[in-house]
Order: sequence, then C-alpha cells, then structure tokens
Amino acid sequence: MKQVAVILSGSGVFDGAELHEAVLTLLAIEQEGASYQCFAPNVNQLHVVNHLTGEVSEGETRNVLVESARIARGDIKPVSECDVSAFDTLILPGGFGAAKNLCTFAVDGENCTFNEDVLTVCKAFAQAKKPAAYACIAPALAAKVYGNKTKMTIGSDVETAGGLNALGATHVECPVDEVVVDNDAKLVTTPAYMLAQSISEAHASISKMVKTVLAMK
Repeated sequence: MKQVAVILSGSGVFDGAELHEAVLTLLAIEQEGASYQCFAPNVNQLHVVNHLTGEVSEGETRNVLVESARIARGDIKPVSECDVSAFDTLILPGGFGAAKNLCTFAVDGENCTFNEDVLTVCKAFAQAKKPAAYACIAPALAAKVYGNKTKMTIGSDVETAGGLNALGATHVECPVDEVVVDNDAKLVTTPAYMLAQSISEAHASISKMVKTVLAMK
C-alpha cells in the first residue's frame, strides 16, 4: 500500500486549505487503495478571514496546524516531523492558505517567501525523485521547489501564471478536469478551484490528479 504525505495549510478557502479540495484529496487517496498522513506547519496564519463576509477579522489569530487538525480529525503532525523516507508520494491541496501560510505568493507574487519546514519537505521529495502533486494555487510552491522550467498549471489567470514562470517554472494552461504532468520531475498539477465552478468539477480535477500521481513509479 502506498503511503502519502498530505500537507495542509489551515481550514477554509480564503485563509487556509480549501476544504473541498482537502477532503476530496483524502477520499481519492483511499479510493485508490493508498493511505495518508496529514501534516501542517506549526505557525500562525497570515490572517483570519470571516468566511461569511469575506473580510479580515482584525485582532484574531489562528494556528495553521490547529486549524488543519479540523480537516484531519485530529490525526495530524507538524510538517517538521515528516520523514520523507516513510512515504511514497506527496500531495498538497490548494486554498489561499497554500499561498498565504505555506508561502506568501498570494501577497508578494514572484517575490514571495516560503515556510522553511514546508520547503524542506517538498524539496526532499523532489530530490528523492518521489512523485508529488500540487492542486489549485499550491503549484506556486512547486515552482520554487522544482524550477528548471518544470511544466505545471495554476489555472488560466495571466498574472498568476506569470508569477509561476518568474519563479522558474513553465506554466501550461489546463482544463479543470485534466492534469499537467512533468515526467522528468515526477510532478502532477491540476487547476481545481482555480477554474472549478462546482464541487463536482473540483472532484474531477482532484481525483484525476490523485489517480495520476499514485500511478507513477
């Protein structure tokens, strides 16, 4: 049975992990006959967004690991404890948390900074030539990790794609129900909610990504 490390970035599309993408990822992993362990950085979120109003909640702080534990039903570890040798595959669902808490791409674009613990784990999978998959806006991290003109997708927004290219990747436009595969890097990316207009479209995107990355040797 393949073992998958899943890195989450909080809980909620606007300031954490996209909940639909995260849950669909975990479901798809099980449906493909694999198992997973969730991880998240033990740091405070960039900010907290009221998901009812879409406004930033002034003066409120939340921890990325604590919030991610909501999705993982408490079964989660700090990303600093992720032993790459214990896993076959790495998967990062999207949501603004991937671009606010795992890195600052949402705020700083190509000039963004990266959480060192997350970057260390992602780079370790890449250096070990183990397959990895990044959904939605999470390929901003993949661009930093792989560089070298590695092919990946982040939807169809021109400015966002430009930021990916500036980080050293090669952006490829991709329909919501398809994936972009870079076989040399063993990397799979999919647009998910960068393009999805419904949970069923997100499901098509995520399930194709998980199926594809788990089929890689």
